[in-house]
Amino acid sequence: MPPFDLPEGDPFGPHNLPYGVFSLPGSAARTVGVRLGDHVLDVGAAARALGSPHAELLTAPTLNPLLAAGRTVWSQVRRDLTEWVTDPAHRPTVEPLFRPLSSVTLHLPFEVADYVDFYSSEHHARNAGAIFRPDAADTLLANWKHLPIGYHGRAGTVVVSGTDVVRPSGQRKAPTDPAPVFGPSVRLDIEAEVGFVVGVPSRQGTPVALTDFRDHVFGLCLLNDWSARDIQAWEYVPLGPFLAKSFATSVSAWITPLDALESARVTPPERTHPLLPYLDDAAAEPAGYDLRISIALNGHVVSEPPFSSMYWTAAQQLAHLTVNGASLRTGDLYGSGTVSGPNPGQLGSLLELTWNGRDPLELPDGKRTFLEDGDLVTLSAWAPGPGGARVGLGEVSGRVTAG
Repeated sequence: MPPFDLPEGDPFGPHNLPYGVFSLPGSAARTVGVRLGDHVLDVGAAARALGSPHAELLTAPTLNPLLAAGRTVWSQVRRDLTEWVTDPAHRPTVEPLFRPLSSVTLHLPFEVADYVDFYSSEHHARNAGAIFRPDAADTLLANWKHLPIGYHGRAGTVVVSGTDVVRPSGQRKAPTDPAPVFGPSVRLDIEAEVGFVVGVPSRQGTPVALTDFRDHVFGLCLLNDWSARDIQAWEYVPLGPFLAKSFATSVSAWITPLDALESARVTPPERTHPLLPYLDDAAAEPAGYDLRISIALNGHVVSEPPFSSMYWTAAQQLAHLTVNGASLRTGDLYGSGTVSGPNPGQLGSLLELTWNGRDPLELPDGKRTFLEDGDLVTLSAWAPGPGGARVGLGEVSGRVTAG
């Protein structure tokens, strides 16, 4: 099917146009592309052919130069792209520059500078608290409603969708064991998240305000922050996640620009505690996003977490990340934290779905508490778009292999 002949309601129509990086068979050269339906447009080649002043940014092998260019350029390039794929006058030039998705290799679309992961779903945090602190008067810790909890992860092990995930090894110790043992994790889990990609850097010592979120963040992607629960349980006291998280974080091959998600913006949940001024969004424009996530294990959907239920927004996370003067770099990535909703079919981790292994999932290929070797996990999502359309967010998948 020609690239312009899209089925009605295609979630990757001209209203979307997410960015990625691809290569052609037999070539090591990487090229920036945008997705239209089941095709990808060589954006750099189109920019050169049509005399775009942004051709140099778009012929780079990663998205980083475009990310660094800033919001004005992001908007200009998006307007140009929309015109190139919708104006019939450009078809003779643009159509030969499309490639079927099935014929290209997709790569990690940007060079990751730093990686931070948050813990911003109240439903997930309460569930985790109920699992690990069942006798607590409040399953939320005292600080949770006052600041977005987070930790610094490992940028070097962020991988693109389709990359196998090798089962990690480390120390683990069950409560009844006399001493720790070393070996492969036996409680390997997923965390369904959304990742936010920073474009414009900031100066060290200068916090980024809530209102400046859209001047620094280019777009978002799906993210799976794989977790070794048994390793984590032994190592995280008192400093938090380390080896249990740093072995792999998977992201989708497509970065959806924030400008494509205007129709998906929603007001976050009601704030139940007064917020300090740098986090107070009561008078700010709605900063939540209505993203509908689906989790499939070996092709079987096990949960559909709603991102609209996240208590802390991406703007608040960025403000907190920088309030101490920490600087942003182009290519910084920060994860939302596990996305979980209030209902049993809306949980974003196997920890919750099986209640820490107590209640196995019944799947067509057998029961699961945590992941087994060979299991394939796929996260997909969409968001409401203009005029009732859907904006596809692609997918992020990974198969577990033996360590």
